[in-house]
Amino acid sequence: MTPFAFHRPTSQAAALQLHQAGDDARYLAGGQSLLPAMKLGLAAPSDLIALAQLPGGNAIAVDGDRLRIGAMTPHAVVAASADVRQRIPALAALADGIGDPAVRTRGTLGGSLAQNDPAACYPAAVLGLGATVHTDRRQIAGDDFFKGLYETALEPGELITAVSFPVPQRAAYVKFKQPASRFALVGVFVSQGPQGTRVAVTGAGACAFRVAAFEAALAKDWSAQALAGLAVPADELNTDLHASAGYRAHLIGVLAGRAVNAAR
Repeated sequence: MTPFAFHRPTSQAAALQLHQAGDDARYLAGGQSLLPAMKLGLAAPSDLIALAQLPGGNAIAVDGDRLRIGAMTPHAVVAASADVRQRIPALAALADGIGDPAVRTRGTLGGSLAQNDPAACYPAAVLGLGATVHTDRRQIAGDDFFKGLYETALEPGELITAVSFPVPQRAAYVKFKQPASRFALVGVFVSQGPQGTRVAVTGAGACAFRVAAFEAALAKDWSAQALAGLAVPADELNTDLHASAGYRAHLIGVLAGRAVNAAR
C-alpha cells in the first residue's frame, strides 16, 4: 500500500475543499471496496477523506411519501430501521442480505452507489423504486445515475449526501447470491407505486438495468404468470466463472416471478 494523507473533516465544505486540493483524493465511506483495492495495489489515492464525521450523514427520515436515507447510513442501520421496515420492507430485507454482519456494519448506502459494483444490491433498489440520488450539487434521478461498469453520473469530487426512495404500494427483492461473497449472481427488484411498475436487475450486466418488457406485462397483470414467455436477451449479459450469460438470463425470469409472488 502506498503512502497517503488521511483526513477527518467535520463539515461537508471541508470535505469538498480537501478533495479539490488533493492530487488524487478519494472519499472514504465504509471502505468495503476502496481499502481492499488499495491493499491489492489497484488504487493509490494521495488523500483519503473519511466522511464518518459529517453531520446528518446517517439520518433516516420520513419525507411525505418518501424515505430519505443519508449516504453514510450503514446497511445494518437501514435493515433495522423501523421506518424502513414499515414503509419499504423490501428495502430493509435487501440491506439485511448484503454481505455478512461485518460488511453490513461498515458498508454504507452512498459508498455502494458511488462504487456501482455490477453485482451490488442497492442499485437494483434505486432503479426498482425510482429513487433520487442527492449530492452536494444537484439531484440525480436513479434512472440517470448508473452509466456502465463502475461508472456513474457523478462528476469528479461530487459527493452523495442522501437518497430518497418513494414508498411503493408493493415491492420485493430476490437474489441468487454467490455463496462466498454474497454478491448477487442475479438480483431482481420489483415494485408498483407512484413511479409506476418497475423491474430492476443487478448482477447480470455491466451495471443495474430495468426490463421494460417485464414492466409492461406486470402493469397489465401483476402475477408471475404474466412473465411467462418473456426473456431478457443474453447477448449483453455477463459470463464469468460463476455463471454464463445464458444462465443469468434464465435466472432473471425465475427471480422476477419469485419477487412478484413475494411483493407486499
